[in-house]
Amino acid sequence: MRIKEKPVLLSIIEVGGYPDFTLLYESLGYQVLKADSVRKAVKLIRKEKPRVMVAEFNFQSDFRDRTSSLETLLSSTQGVTNASVVVFYEKEFEPQYQRFLQNFEVAASLIFPIEETQLRSALVSMQT
Repeated sequence: MRIKEKPVLLSIIEVGGYPDFTLLYESLGYQVLKADSVRKAVKLIRKEKPRVMVAEFNFQSDFRDRTSSLETLLSSTQGVTNASVVVFYEKEFEPQYQRFLQNFEVAASLIFPIEETQLRSALVSMQT
């Protein structure tokens, strides 16, 4: 009898500055993979096909045609995975984040500082 593999959760931490939620992810039954850049994340996504991705929206005003590297990530992996996406973002960048949401679908948006209870609720709701 084959043991069911755990679903993969990819945690993409480009800037960080918040708690490591690995234990939370694992307690919800995920195999956790981590990447610290979009380039590394894209490789992992193509190889592992995560069920969930947790990423930061880091507004970058110097980009001409996009708002953040998260846009690059989601654009380059469309059709590769149907992962649910959880995004962490700064309240001060709400207008830019709302523009981002006009083009990309996310399962949950959480404002910094990230509260573990909110993150847990968002992840549990995606499991049903």
